[in-house]
Amino acid sequence: MKRQIITIEEKLCTGCGECIPACPEGALQVIDGKARLISDLFCDGLGACVGKCPTGAMRVEEREAEPYDERRVMHESIAKAGPNVIAAHLRHLMEHGEEGYLRIALDYLAEQGIANPLDSEAAGKAAAHAHHGGGCSGSRMMDLRGNVNPAPAVTATTPTTAPGELRQWPIQLHLVTPIAPYYQGSDLLLAADCAAFAMGDFHARLLRGRSLAIACPKLDVEMERYVEKLTAMIDMAKVNTITVAIMEVPCCGGLMGLVSKALERAHRKVPVKQIVVGISGDLLSEEWVSC
Repeated sequence: MKRQIITIEEKLCTGCGECIPACPEGALQVIDGKARLISDLFCDGLGACVGKCPTGAMRVEEREAEPYDERRVMHESIAKAGPNVIAAHLRHLMEHGEEGYLRIALDYLAEQGIANPLDSEAAGKAAAHAHHGGGCSGSRMMDLRGNVNPAPAVTATTPTTAPGELRQWPIQLHLVTPIAPYYQGSDLLLAADCAAFAMGDFHARLLRGRSLAIACPKLDVEMERYVEKLTAMIDMAKVNTITVAIMEVPCCGGLMGLVSKALERAHRKVPVKQIVVGISGDLLSEEWVSC
């Protein structure tokens, strides 16, 4: 299996910053007068930034997909780029809650005798403040699994509003990073955009305990990219199961087609359940299927 990732030709880059807002993951920053990919982990290879580069310094490169290796990334690209890039990379890991990778990065710096460009005060501020790396804040990756609160007991005077079960952001398949931490070893719910609006108990009945990606097979574009992302979720994030929630309308069946293609390409096989939701919100069918 192969993975797509952005590469930057430093000699051609003028540091204009036109690519920064186009990166939905905030994986790009202008540092020392050049655009830098500060996080291989969060680059999904979508290539939205490529079209914004006026000098042609950026391109999408296809590589063999290997498990993410923080030590290798530090050694091959981050450390040699200098202290400002190192600092940006460390902040990015902290802001996304990647404590394990952060420890590996800091251990690497210590082993190589490279000074940590973030002192303890700066590190605390970076972890506490919002993301400042560029990109759309509405699509910045957020892991909300630690925000789970027990549902309150319902009484006659208790409002009937149920707690939400969403534990991540973003959720649109076009924007998600398929190897994000909340997909690792999870039970994936791939839902048609309309399903949550039709089904009143969508959160409690379908979303609880699952990671989420949503898509519309009729209106969305770049279906091939969707197949690649689902394949990465199966092989690299190693999702346990996939539940596909579609509406009863014919065009929704395309979601099952995407999953079928992904399974054909993936090295792993995972169980797939199809759920069909009626326009009136009732659950019409629920069955494990062979893709």
